[in-house]
Amino acid sequence: MTRVLILYYSRTGSTAALARHAARGVASVAGVEAIQRVVAPVSPVTEAIAPAVPDEGLPYASPEDLADCDGLLLGSPTRFGNMAAALKHFLDSTGALWMSGALAGKPAGVFTSSTSLHGGQESTLLSMMLPLLHHGMILVGLPYTESGLTETRTGGSPYGASHVTFDPPDTRLSEDERVLARALGRRVAELAVRLAG
Repeated sequence: MTRVLILYYSRTGSTAALARHAARGVASVAGVEAIQRVVAPVSPVTEAIAPAVPDEGLPYASPEDLADCDGLLLGSPTRFGNMAAALKHFLDSTGALWMSGALAGKPAGVFTSSTSLHGGQESTLLSMMLPLLHHGMILVGLPYTESGLTETRTGGSPYGASHVTFDPPDTRLSEDERVLARALGRRVAELAVRLAG
C-alpha cells in the first residue's frame, strides 16, 4: 500500500478543512492510504513544551511519519506571508532525515489558508516548498488544466491549494477550493504510486 502523509498545522480549522479534502483526493487513488498528522503548537516561551500526545484530535507527527511515507502534503495557515512557527519548528527538526536522504525523490504538494485575499498565500506556499527542495522532494502543483484555477474567486493557485476565510470564524471552503484541494491530493497520490512502482 502506498502511503501519503497529510501533515499540517491548523489553529482555526481552515487548514484542517483543506487537509480533509486533500485526503479525499489521496484516497480516490487505488492502492493509496491517506495518513493525517498535525504538528504540536509552539509557545513564544521556548522552555514550554507541548505534551507528547494531544488531548484530542489527530496524533502529532514524528520524523518517522515522514520517513515512512511515499508522498507528502504539507499545510499551514499564512503567518505574515510565511508558514506558521509550529510547522517551521517541526521541519527544523528533520535534519537527520535530510542527512540520510529519506525524503529524496518523493512527491510533495503544499496548501495554506488566510483571512484576507491578499494575505500572502502564494509566498506561504513557496516558503513551505523551500525545505522540501532541500530534502530532494519532487514538488507537485496544480496545472491550469484544473478548471477551478481559472474559475475560483476565492483560494487556489498553481503553487498549491488554498482557502480564503472572508468572514472569520467561518471556515467553510468554496466549491472551487474543495475541488482544488482534492485535485492536489490526487496528483500527489498518483505520482507516489508511479514512483513507488
